[in-house]
Amino acid sequence: MNSMRRSLLLSFVLGAIALVGLGVDSYAKSQSPSPASSDTPDDGVAMTVEGLVRDVACPMQNHKSTATHFNLECARACARAGSPLVILTKTDEMYFPMTDQMPDVSQRERLVPYVGEFVRVTGVVHRRNGTRTIVIKTITEMKDVKLDTKLGSD
Repeated sequence: MNSMRRSLLLSFVLGAIALVGLGVDSYAKSQSPSPASSDTPDDGVAMTVEGLVRDVACPMQNHKSTATHFNLECARACARAGSPLVILTKTDEMYFPMTDQMPDVSQRERLVPYVGEFVRVTGVVHRRNGTRTIVIKTITEMKDVKLDTKLGSD
């Protein structure tokens, strides 16, 4: 009888360990980015991005600030003070400009004339761990996009 109890108990313990192992493996897989995830590093994809050229600090610190609702004077002041420039889309994605050269060359001079303007940019987009960059091929202002530039203290 003791032998049968031990055997039954051992089977139960081994079964429980197997179930816990399966659960841990399943949970770990659910927490890893899928291969199609935007967090997966890539070799670059030709894309068109539409968004507001602005400083990076204001939308990170003021969550009311969007690509079409922002404080223009604040964005310009931050840009003048040297804050990095980004392209902020209507879906709150930020694209950092870069070149395809190593060492990388600043794209600031190319973007400064567009600070506070909504633009269409073509180029090659790279993604890694949630960060997006774009190697700018063309950039044009989209004058038909309505912007509310009077948001209080961006």
